[in-house]
Amino acid sequence: MSVFDLPAFDDHEAVHIFNDEKTGMRAIIAIHSTHLGPAAGGCRYFQYADSEAALVDALRLSRGMSYKNALAGLPAGGGKAVLIKRNAFPKSEPILEALGSAINGLGGRYVTAEDVGMTDEDMTVISRRTRHVSGLPVAGDADAKKVGGNPGPWTAEGVFLGMRAAVRHRLGREGFKGIRVAVQGLGSVGRALAQKLAADGARLTVADIDEARAARLAGELRAQVVPPEEILAVEADVLAPCAMGAVLNEATIPDLNVQIIAGAANNQLQRPEDGERLKARDILYAPDYVVNAGGIINVMAEYLGDGDTDAVMARIVKIEDRVGEILARADSEGEATNLMADRMAREAIGRS
Repeated sequence: MSVFDLPAFDDHEAVHIFNDEKTGMRAIIAIHSTHLGPAAGGCRYFQYADSEAALVDALRLSRGMSYKNALAGLPAGGGKAVLIKRNAFPKSEPILEALGSAINGLGGRYVTAEDVGMTDEDMTVISRRTRHVSGLPVAGDADAKKVGGNPGPWTAEGVFLGMRAAVRHRLGREGFKGIRVAVQGLGSVGRALAQKLAADGARLTVADIDEARAARLAGELRAQVVPPEEILAVEADVLAPCAMGAVLNEATIPDLNVQIIAGAANNQLQRPEDGERLKARDILYAPDYVVNAGGIINVMAEYLGDGDTDAVMARIVKIEDRVGEILARADSEGEATNLMADRMAREAIGRS
């Protein structure tokens, strides 16, 4: 199948495929839109079933970044890189440097940062070959207000606020005291989100593929632990998908036992029509790329030199009202929340 025929293609401006025989670096960089500025989005390091799966992931993620950045009011378009994990060529400094050279060759049309499988230390290595990178470590007490580093905690902050808007909209409750939340995935974002929810009085059920990590966090937060394969069917008020995407689909939606979905994972819906399936079951979906925009807000502030941590937080706080607006408009127009958010985002990038 031609890349142009893939459902995820969606009129991308460019798709770049890189292969460096010397280091074993293989990567795909998809640029969905530069209508509002350089295509910004992190780099994911992942082992895919095949090259088409890697391509589709890059396309879906980059389109999501276009929508995310537009609705966050950022002067940035949408792009994404996937660095393909290969057993014969484990992630190394030469591979990361080769990726940096590939990014640099795009002349600033794409700005990278960390995503699944990547760290701020990896960004430092990439920065040896390009300046079009963000999410670099911040060192020293003198830099307490300087933006940068792991965007995970900023993403968690936005998800917390977006989830709070959804709880207010559906349950008529302020805050999380006594609210049951099931958190799928306890990486950088999921862990920080769970800690914030517990501090606000939520009753947590958690799961992670690293069962020891889940047990440690559950002990810290007095949460219940379930196996990863059971978390999507847990009875709760809110489900927070914070691992990989496409977890909400024709097979899983019938088994959901929650009133609200609001989480950090990108592309939680396997297909757009899954938003209609959630609506048919009266499950309120807070569009993922709206609630999880905190990380890219921090990343772009760092890249553009546009403000300190206080300025970043002031922008992230707006996520709560933005989610509330989307949910209210979707209700008033009888539309699935994902389709409402998509329509608003496409208008912002000139593709209405």
